[in-house]
Amino acid sequence: MTTQQVADRLVALCRQGEILKAMEELYADEIVSIEPEHSPSKTAKGKKVVSEKGKQFASLIETRHDGSFSDPLVAGRYFSTAMMLDATFKGKGRMKLEEICLYEVKNGRIVWEQFYF
Repeated sequence: MTTQQVADRLVALCRQGEILKAMEELYADEIVSIEPEHSPSKTAKGKKVVSEKGKQFASLIETRHDGSFSDPLVAGRYFSTAMMLDATFKGKGRMKLEEICLYEVKNGRIVWEQFYF
C-alpha cells in the first residue's frame, strides 16, 4: 500500500472506533511509538508492546462522549492527522484531548508514530 492508502485506511478504521484493528492491520512488527515527556504513557517498541499500550489507554476510558480524526495530510512516506477525544476517564473525570498524530510508512506498514499534545 502507498502512504496515502495506509493513511486513509488508518483514519477510516479509527473513525469507526476500530483503533486496535488498525494497529493489527497496519503496524509493522518493529513499530516505534513515541509519547511526549509529560504523557503518562511511555515510548513503546514492537507491535505487541504498542498494542498493549493502546489497550491499556482504552481501558482507562469510562465513557466516550465524542471523538474525531481529521483527514490525513500526506508528504512522502509521512502523514499526520489531528485527533480529538472527549471522554470520562476512570478516576479522573471528563477531559477533552486534542493531539497531532504523526506517522512514518515503509513497505506499506506504519513503522513509527509520534504524538503531540
